[in-house]
Amino acid sequence: MAKEKTPLLHLDQISFTAAGSETYLLQDISFTLTAGERVAVVGASGAGKTSLLRLLNRLAEPAEGTIEFAGQPLSQIAVRQLRQKVALVPQEPKLLGMAVAETLTYPLRLQHLPKAEIRQCLEVWLTQLHLPQDWLERHEWQLSLGQRQLVSIARALVMQPQVLLLDEPTSALDAGRAAQLVEILLDLAKERQVAVMMVNHHLEIARQFCQRVLYLREGRLIADLPAAQVDWSEIGEDLRQVAAKNSWQGELIS
Repeated sequence: MAKEKTPLLHLDQISFTAAGSETYLLQDISFTLTAGERVAVVGASGAGKTSLLRLLNRLAEPAEGTIEFAGQPLSQIAVRQLRQKVALVPQEPKLLGMAVAETLTYPLRLQHLPKAEIRQCLEVWLTQLHLPQDWLERHEWQLSLGQRQLVSIARALVMQPQVLLLDEPTSALDAGRAAQLVEILLDLAKERQVAVMMVNHHLEIARQFCQRVLYLREGRLIADLPAAQVDWSEIGEDLRQVAAKNSWQGELIS
């Protein structure tokens, strides 16, 4: 009998509106994320993918419904504590004016860990993510967007989160680096049982990565399927049609 995975995040009838607006960006979203799961979140621009990730580590708060982490309501977990367990890497990450070495070790220094332990942890993730040592003294303006994305992923991983949320992490990576990152994420989920949820508009990368697909359309979860049951060509055609429709409506408005 297969061992049952540990539930980590559970969403029950979540809805979300932007500040000062009554328009729903997400509506009636329910699902559970378990340890070691690899989930791709797909949908057209404006479907609510980024809003969903932001809710999961309290960069935003739901208007309705409940979110739990390990059985505890998110609203009852201190934000700093939660973000050590549920780490979010945004599409355009910032290093907050720090050099790479400082930004990578900052979460560990907040925990008052011994310097030797911090150095060891840093070396592990530099090696795992194939980050060159000569990046350590660089600042944000000395890195490309793709390099900043990799540094931000490393910064999230040094905290040893139980859930890793990635918003378009391969958008600025070449094909080789993107494939390398997918392999790292596969190992991370398998060996460390980290649940990884990735928003990605490159369906081929999503297909290579995921075990499960959440498909959002206009703020609603229209499909939650095992990857083996997904018709990727149908999703791709649907996304093209939605993008064309949105473009046409935009031209009418302008």
